[in-house]
Amino acid sequence: MRINFDEKDYTYTILTKGITKDTSTIHINLNDKDYQLVCNAKGDWDAIDETVSDHPGLLKAIGRNIKLRYRL
Repeated sequence: MRINFDEKDYTYTILTKGITKDTSTIHINLNDKDYQLVCNAKGDWDAIDETVSDHPGLLKAIGRNIKLRYRL
């Protein structure tokens, strides 16, 4: 999938198959690095073990993008 963030285009791959409303974790690959997104209490998807160099804003935007696409 593609996303535009801070006027740059990024491509990421969703590694988790069969995403439904019951899905609690989603695995993605971004720039040849795997990340695990989990749903927090507010219903937002956040990356586990993210660092400042991992672009937390980008990972949060990807979580929102997946949430909207799959209607989670």
